[in-house]
Amino acid sequence: MANKSSKNNYLKQAGILAAAGIICRIIGILYRSPLTSIIGDEGNGYYTSAYNIYTIILLISSYSIPSAISKIIASKLALKEYRTAHRIFHCALLYVCVIGGAASIFTFLGAGLFLEGEAAVVLRVFSPTIFLSGFAGVLRGYFQAHGSMVQTSFSQIAEQILNAAISVLAAHMLIGMAVGKDHTTQAVYGAAGSALGTGCGVAAALLFMLFVYALNRKMLHNRIEKDKHRYRDSYGDILRGMLVTVTPIILSTFIYNFSTSFNQTVYTKVMMNVRGLTQAETATAYGIFAGKAMVIINIPIALAASLSSAMIPTISKSSALGDIEDTQRKAENAMWTTMLIAIPAAVGLAVLSKPIMQLLFPQKDSLDMASELLAMIAVTVVFYSLSTLTNGILQGVGKVNLPVRNAGIALVVQTALLVVLLMFTELDVYALVICLIVYSFMMCILNSISVRRCIGVRENIKKMFLMPLLASSLMGACAWGTYTGLHTFVDSNVICLMPSLLLAVIVYGVTILKIGAIQREQLLAFPKGTLLVKVAEKCHLINEPDSADLDV
Repeated sequence: MANKSSKNNYLKQAGILAAAGIICRIIGILYRSPLTSIIGDEGNGYYTSAYNIYTIILLISSYSIPSAISKIIASKLALKEYRTAHRIFHCALLYVCVIGGAASIFTFLGAGLFLEGEAAVVLRVFSPTIFLSGFAGVLRGYFQAHGSMVQTSFSQIAEQILNAAISVLAAHMLIGMAVGKDHTTQAVYGAAGSALGTGCGVAAALLFMLFVYALNRKMLHNRIEKDKHRYRDSYGDILRGMLVTVTPIILSTFIYNFSTSFNQTVYTKVMMNVRGLTQAETATAYGIFAGKAMVIINIPIALAASLSSAMIPTISKSSALGDIEDTQRKAENAMWTTMLIAIPAAVGLAVLSKPIMQLLFPQKDSLDMASELLAMIAVTVVFYSLSTLTNGILQGVGKVNLPVRNAGIALVVQTALLVVLLMFTELDVYALVICLIVYSFMMCILNSISVRRCIGVRENIKKMFLMPLLASSLMGACAWGTYTGLHTFVDSNVICLMPSLLLAVIVYGVTILKIGAIQREQLLAFPKGTLLVKVAEKCHLINEPDSADLDV
């Protein structure tokens, strides 16, 4: 039993990172609601436009560093080459100092190259954050490589809490300074305040990670002193190795996320220059799509992103040790776990799109449109979750070029489709929805094929997709029926929604256990698995083990 528990430790670590990711997304949604009330849909559009460009520049300069560093260092730790692992850490700090600093300056001076008009002002506020993010990323990747996600998780939560508090406060104060000016100027001031909150959050996370490193510094250096390996990689070799590893990961992550910023640019140009919409009208429509609907679906996708981050170092270790069976098992378990959560999340968002949107973003003028957009893109939760996870698996086994190729193919197809839809139809923002679905679906399929060919993973279609879909369908019907039934008697969205969500969780959990989609050993692998098994046994959802099944 101890051996099994040890083998499933990576799932527990992924669970810690996933829980932190989901908590951060929830905090993000909770503060975006009052923030949108302060800065409006127009201000939300400026902020989201600037944030998308900021994210792309961050991806190129330092965002992929945690994954790349954890992969490289994990392979060295597996071989107990502690001195070389620490040298890699030093090289990574030098890398982000140079690249992150250059990217930060470039963003400030060249903001007008990426965004037109007022949104460029907001992008400049983001520029110092790019420099700080690199150092925080290196420290997070260093501890992830050691198999511990607690430091990263706590720093992410602390970052998001401070981000939320400063964003709302700064937006309110800056809009107060713009009293008497036109609505667009006030919206820009508010968006700049929100961008300032992002920078304060990253600064807080960096300070926390430095504190954690200081606490562990003596232990880390003692281990380095005991390293008896005669050969040590030179700093030149390490830097070259980092570039070889980091570059494909950056390209993959860049192309994977570039579609959002590219679609935003194409949409803005066509709407303003071809369709004749004003900047305020374009920013408002885009703000509803990206600042509301997209923000909500990112919550369940956070699980896949967390699993992906946890998968890279653990699969790198298995790959470095040549353990193919362990690599396959970990990949299959991670994909199965992701689908267990992504599929019901997508169904729930689709059937309860309007109540959820009304709870989080209750602005009446855009409620119907935002709800419709959310219901349409809910299916991308499944596609993005699986494609994000398989990205991590491919990077973990060293096939870093395959995600680049797959993302490039998907990007070309969705770009051609977007241009056609915007130029020759009047779908407007709904064209972005169609392209989002097509892009995420193609990435999901292409990455899954690549994983199957590289490490021999064979998806159990029934267990991985059909069983969760069956349980999710029943869950969705019960949730929708409960909400609709309660709403005929009670005119309160919150009072009707909360029991519906609670019932949805119960129905899905009971159904997924009763149809045998989760076995005892798999349930034990989850965080608090022992408690979950005890509850399931008391409710007669799983059978108690026979004595013959127990380990001696």
